[in-house]
Amino acid sequence: MSYDVAGIARERKIIVPTGYRSAICAVLTACLPFAGLAQGFDVTVLGARGGIEDGNLSAFMISPADDPRAVTCDAGALVSGLRAADEGGVFDDLQMPEETEYSRIGYVLTQQIKGYLISHAHMDHIAGLIAASPDDSAKPIYGLSSVLQRVGDGYFNWSVWPNFATTGTAPTLGKYRLTDLPAAQSRPLDGTGMSVTAFPLAHGGAESTAFLIESGDDALLCFGDTGPDQVEGGTNIADIWAAIGDLVREGKLRAIIAEVSYPNAQPDDRLYGHLTPNWLLKSLAELEAIAGDGSLQDLPVIVSHIKYSLKTGETPQQMIQRELQEGNDLGVSFLIPEQGDFWRLAPE
Repeated sequence: MSYDVAGIARERKIIVPTGYRSAICAVLTACLPFAGLAQGFDVTVLGARGGIEDGNLSAFMISPADDPRAVTCDAGALVSGLRAADEGGVFDDLQMPEETEYSRIGYVLTQQIKGYLISHAHMDHIAGLIAASPDDSAKPIYGLSSVLQRVGDGYFNWSVWPNFATTGTAPTLGKYRLTDLPAAQSRPLDGTGMSVTAFPLAHGGAESTAFLIESGDDALLCFGDTGPDQVEGGTNIADIWAAIGDLVREGKLRAIIAEVSYPNAQPDDRLYGHLTPNWLLKSLAELEAIAGDGSLQDLPVIVSHIKYSLKTGETPQQMIQRELQEGNDLGVSFLIPEQGDFWRLAPE
């Protein structure tokens, strides 16, 4: 399996795996409005960073290609990310009902985003959701039970924030249904054409999550924050690779969204439950060992959660991209996202 990368209008990006070459399929994927025919995923970057860059924190809006019914993988930024995407032309083709009272940003937030997948309850993964909650529409928040417990107890408690959930501290305002995802069990994402399977991750003492999102024969894996198995003392990432090995081998995995928070100079005892380029490359090599030699060639890996730096000189994004490329003997296609970016991840 190999992947072609090409640009499309308004600097939106399309990433098309080869091996499914059909002129008819290519036209359908790129041009048809939602009719259940297009394959793959549309991914809009609502928040690209980790750490201290408020307004640009981890959040990826994901939907089947040409299907407006989306969820987000984390929600560190919502309105600011939607505004950046709109300013970049991502929503130029959006058709809204004439009678709607919403702006395009408001319409996408309230009508097209059908739910939130929250990997863990740290502020940089949920701040956008909390801030937008008074004007948001009713929808589920999905997560492992430990994560949902922290969301309810830590935020929707009438001390930190009003309780917009359907359960917890009274009075409940009934907007968000906290929906438990049992580990390693697939379930539909309500109101969408997708399903999700949640896998636990170790994040420096906190439980985090990776979400395997599937639509038809297509799959996309979105990691929350995680430390390396070798540092965290578990097998969480290895267990995920074992679970998705067949998807990679069969060419059904469209992309991985994976965090790399620090450059390689960060020592293991100061990772705080995060990855470096070296650790991500080592982990991906373990996936290739399961899926077969060359199975990751040109696989898109979107590098999330790079920490913003207040220092001068080479930016963390430049440093991490350089270090990933220097060690990239797997042939992976590493993508460094910016807020407002759009990708089509679709079979050709």
